[in-house]
Amino acid sequence: MAGITAARALHEAGVTDFIVVEAGHELGGRLMSHRFGAPGREHTVELGANWVQGTRRGDGPENPVWTLAKKHGVRTQRSAYFDGLTTYNEQGQLDFRHVVDAASKNFDRLVASAGSRLPESLVDASARTGYSITGSHPHTPEEMAAEYYQFDWEFTTSPEESSWLASAWNNNHTFSAFSEENLMSLDPRGFKTLVQAEAAAFLAPAQLRLNATVTAVAYDAHGVRVALADGQTLAADYAICTFSLGVLQHGDVAFVPPLPAWKTEAIHSMTMGEYTKIFLQFPEKFWFDTETALFASRERGRYPVWQSLDHAAFLPGSGVLFGTVTGAFARRVAALPRAAAQAEVLAALQAMFFSDDQSQSQSQSGGGGGGGGGRARTMPEPDAFFYKTWTSDPRFRGAYATWPPGFVAERHVNLRADVGGGYVGEDGEERETPRAGRVWFAGEAGSLRYFGYLHGAYFEGQDIGARVARCVLQRGVCPGLEHVEAVRNVRPYGGV
Repeated sequence: MAGITAARALHEAGVTDFIVVEAGHELGGRLMSHRFGAPGREHTVELGANWVQGTRRGDGPENPVWTLAKKHGVRTQRSAYFDGLTTYNEQGQLDFRHVVDAASKNFDRLVASAGSRLPESLVDASARTGYSITGSHPHTPEEMAAEYYQFDWEFTTSPEESSWLASAWNNNHTFSAFSEENLMSLDPRGFKTLVQAEAAAFLAPAQLRLNATVTAVAYDAHGVRVALADGQTLAADYAICTFSLGVLQHGDVAFVPPLPAWKTEAIHSMTMGEYTKIFLQFPEKFWFDTETALFASRERGRYPVWQSLDHAAFLPGSGVLFGTVTGAFARRVAALPRAAAQAEVLAALQAMFFSDDQSQSQSQSGGGGGGGGGRARTMPEPDAFFYKTWTSDPRFRGAYATWPPGFVAERHVNLRADVGGGYVGEDGEERETPRAGRVWFAGEAGSLRYFGYLHGAYFEGQDIGARVARCVLQRGVCPGLEHVEAVRNVRPYGGV
């Protein structure tokens, strides 16, 4: 998304001498669809970005992803995360929706308290600190699952690993500025249609290189040279890097000379989260009739969130159920052999739907479902099982970015900043005319308000593309983005 909106910004400014370099076989990046299911029962599922998150509130601004979805006829359906949620623990179905409601109120207090601190101070703490200060102390499996549903499932990291301030404004700017509506993509072409159809409207075939992996970016005051894995080298005046934060952190692309210390520090100050959707297809539906279910395990984050695609609003009759794991547990799943991961997933479903403990109520107002009433004794084997681990993919090295505790505004400034500027004249001689950097960076991680979201990638690509277009049109006489050479503490460490 960032790369295509940057390219579109160049095109709209009248700059057409550029090339989009893509490591994959098609455009889309973390908009990645997959044909899933047994032969004759395949359906398109989304491994990465799946939702338009926030549409439009009244006469307010419209989420540009929603604008693109309407423009290109991408089929979407509202997701009702809290309407008739079905809840389970390790003994089977148990109605603890009142605990989920309490967790929602706890999150609202967390966000509100962060907002009240902003005028006085930008000193950050963990979201766990914020939760504790505002009176939320989850202890039971149900309380932990409810908090996970509200927090981890959105940010990919736990409250202990997340910035109190950044997570608060990240949530507010999306769901307060746009709307609280979430639209799931159900388009058989894939959610990637947003990017592919938009690119097709302006991108010429000669401007796109697919299956082209960048291995190095060399830069100086005169330009850039981009080395590809097949041995080719591309030369240009400027480069816009839309690599994911994980790729930059992992060192998959060499920068020559190495990126300056202030830039490297900023890159490693943010966190690349893991968000893994696990898809199963069964011969027939045996689970809840609601859209979503929550599983409270004694181990926090153990296969907690389940969504049914075999639902009247989505893909009825598909037999597809998918669960989500995030953070450390997702990385653990990624390290397991596939057979072991499948066995664990089925054990969780066994506890939810086929537990031998019949002591709890099997009814739940607002939607029980196939797993609610009379229970079969045997867990069926799935006809298909699939998940993608983003961390192990060298094109991404994670799902999306989030800020850890201790957010510092100067590090965000440095994360976005361009590098490789200098003073050089049109004849190649040193001059006193400043040029912006030769290497620019765009992606969801760079968005202060919308990091982690698809619309964050959109806005960053559009902004950086427009800035580079001005540099081209003004023959290099243009300002770069500011950076802070040395990020310092708010006060010295006395007596150390």
